[in-house]
Amino acid sequence: MKICIYGAGAIGGYVGAMLARQGVDVSLIARGPHLAAMKAKGLKLISAEDTFVVRPTVTDDPSELGPQDYVLLTMKAHGVRAVADAMQPLLGPETAVVTAQNGMPWWYFFGHEGPFENRRLESADPGGEIWEKIGPERAIGSVVWQAAEVPEPGVVKLGYGDRLALGEPDGSRSERIQALSKTLIAAGVKAPVRPNLRNEIWAKLWGNLSFNPVSALTAATLEAMAGDAGVREVIAGMMTEAQAIGEKLGVRFPMTVDKRIEAASAVGAHKTSMLQDLEGGRTMEIEPILGAVAELGRMLELPTPTIDIVYSLVVLRAKSAGCYAA
Repeated sequence: MKICIYGAGAIGGYVGAMLARQGVDVSLIARGPHLAAMKAKGLKLISAEDTFVVRPTVTDDPSELGPQDYVLLTMKAHGVRAVADAMQPLLGPETAVVTAQNGMPWWYFFGHEGPFENRRLESADPGGEIWEKIGPERAIGSVVWQAAEVPEPGVVKLGYGDRLALGEPDGSRSERIQALSKTLIAAGVKAPVRPNLRNEIWAKLWGNLSFNPVSALTAATLEAMAGDAGVREVIAGMMTEAQAIGEKLGVRFPMTVDKRIEAASAVGAHKTSMLQDLEGGRTMEIEPILGAVAELGRMLELPTPTIDIVYSLVVLRAKSAGCYAA
């Protein structure tokens, strides 16, 4: 089995290191100082359980690797369109592409029963470019529950979380997804196959679409936002609007809005990834997370007044900081 991790930063580096330690034929595509450090010293993974160094194949040129059995896209959502052309040498006739991004996946309506079957979401895939260049039939969805960081080039530190849920868009337990799940589990990555991954996509998106942009506007941690009565009301409003959209699409939410907010509060004084990106001058994941839900609201003719207000504000904040990508 040949696996390529495209965008081997924090999460990609974690998965790649675990696979490499298990002896899987895995290659990592990265860039800049992180790539240079991995070439020189290998990739070091630090976790609460262990610290080790591996030396998988690393490159910034996909054409050096040839066709793969699986390509795991672990860059941020707005980066997928940018690599759709470059990744073509990795794609053989049977290559599966695992999407490991936050927000609404570009393939969301592929095989989705109902009036929106095979509908393309402009906010997640402008112009349908990813759909055309990668192909939804290759897609295996995933929901990343791990948190990791790159404290220095060539080093990945796993924070919390231990699950990388997998799912076929049609909900089947295909041979390809079962083989991938078994390989990841054998390497120490919890990778259950979900019959309806869309429920889990929304479970994570529910928090990201509310806490992330509000944190970028307030510079507040999860605990601080949940503990402020006025801000909590805004977040609850966004979640309630999103829940109505998800449920109309057949999604089941695992808890109430209040319990979801309390779960985020329990994480403590944690800065969301969107706030960290803003502070670091990096492009923020706005469209696939927030823009997509607003787009779905319009499609379904469901009102999203709170989401729309926060969306407008955070887009301008990102543009002002040079951190916005359409």
